Amino acid sequence: MRLFAAVLPPEAAVAELARAVQGVQDDRLRWTGRAGWHFTLAFMGEVREEVLPDLHARLARAAGRTAPFALRLHGSGHFGDRALWAGAAGDLDAMRLLAERADAAARRAGVPMDQHRRYTPHLTLARSRDGADLTPYVSALGSYEGTSWQVTELSLVRSNLPASGVPGEQPRYETVGAWPLKG
Repeated sequence: MRLFAAVLPPEAAVAELARAVQGVQDDRLRWTGRAGWHFTLAFMGEVREEVLPDLHARLARAAGRTAPFALRLHGSGHFGDRALWAGAAGDLDAMRLLAERADAAARRAGVPMDQHRRYTPHLTLARSRDGADLTPYVSALGSYEGTSWQVTELSLVRSNLPASGVPGEQPRYETVGAWPLKG
């Protein structure tokens, strides 16, 4: 199954961001659905079933060693001309540490991970298949400041890719594990 470790924002934070995004949405980009908004900490790709018990145990330990921390949705940015995202503010050092721990947990459980690079906290809002000028969107959302919340758990999420072939269909996300941050 296709998995990633994530921080899932609470519904109140998602609703706030949805109101801000509603003012800039148009049909030039493929907008992600708010039900799928998350901060990916470690993308694992396809994970073999036999690895799951060890992965769950290691993610539980990683969460148990990490204290809850404050986070809020903040501003926006883009990756090239393909992805528009909302950023994060708050205790980003704690979030980066949790991302490193989730990555290490996956590696130690035997999940082949991509080459490690510095974690950039972001929540993907929209994508462009052919490339687009994302500057107007970044400008419109750049001053966005969401309400702070406490991150209290690490989630393991399954990504179910579209299979119907319907244009614009989004992946479906299913939380398959969650562990409290304890510190």
